[in-house]
Amino acid sequence: MKAAVTYEFGKIFQHFGHTEFFKIYDISDGKITGSELISSNGSGHGALAGLLKEHDVNALICGGIGGGAKAALAEAGIAVYGGVTGDADEAASAFAAGKLSYDPDVMCSHHDHGEEHSCGNHGNDGGHSCHHGNCG
Repeated sequence: MKAAVTYEFGKIFQHFGHTEFFKIYDISDGKITGSELISSNGSGHGALAGLLKEHDVNALICGGIGGGAKAALAEAGIAVYGGVTGDADEAASAFAAGKLSYDPDVMCSHHDHGEEHSCGNHGNDGGHSCHHGNCG
């Protein structure tokens, strides 16, 4: 199985549609057996689902994600584990072990994205790392 993480400087990038890199992990028997970093090549939103499918990704770990992107990923057969923050490698290890905490209902609005928004899971520290107006 392969799991992709939206990736920036070792952390989970919080805006799926604007991510510049994915780290793709090969998972076998509950452990990570390899990984590679790929560029999104400036692709956005819907095109990213195709990019991940081309790399045989089965699951995506991310922060915030919009409804259209979730639908495109579902259509591509890619399970979404959203609302995740922190270290990308740690999240992938937790996912491989079946212990990843995520928010199945995470949703990020593209057009009404003000101060009172919810982008990803910000309950851990009371704050968030969402750049207002740039959620994807």
